[in-house]
Amino acid sequence: MHDFCFTIPYGLLLVGGGVFGYFRKGSTASLFGGAGIGLLLTLAGYLSLQAFHKKKNSYPALILQTVCAATLTWVMGQRYLQTSKIMPAGVVAGLSVLMTGFYLYKIATGGNHIAAKTK
Repeated sequence: MHDFCFTIPYGLLLVGGGVFGYFRKGSTASLFGGAGIGLLLTLAGYLSLQAFHKKKNSYPALILQTVCAATLTWVMGQRYLQTSKIMPAGVVAGLSVLMTGFYLYKIATGGNHIAAKTK
C-alpha cells in the first residue's frame, strides 16, 4: 500500500475535525491545529502521489508525513493523559500512532514501491 492512499484521507479527516471543533466549540486551536496539520498532510500526500505518477519516491513528503503524525501522537497523547477524553484526543492520538508506525515502515522498506513495467 502506498503512503498517499492513507495520508490524503488522514489529512482530510484532520481538516474536517479541526473545522468541526471550531464550529462546535469556537476553538481556534482546533482550527489551526487540526486543519493546519491536516492541510499539511494532505499536501504531502498529494506530492507523494505526484512523485508516484512520475515513477519516483518522494522522501521529503514521507518524512514530513512522519513528523506530522509523530507530533500529533505526542501532543494528543499528552492531552489524552491529562484529560482522559476519548474524543478527540484519544482517537487522534491512537490514529496518529498507527500512521506514525506505517510511515516508519514505509521509510524502512524504501518508500513506495514502483512496479516494474510489464510487457
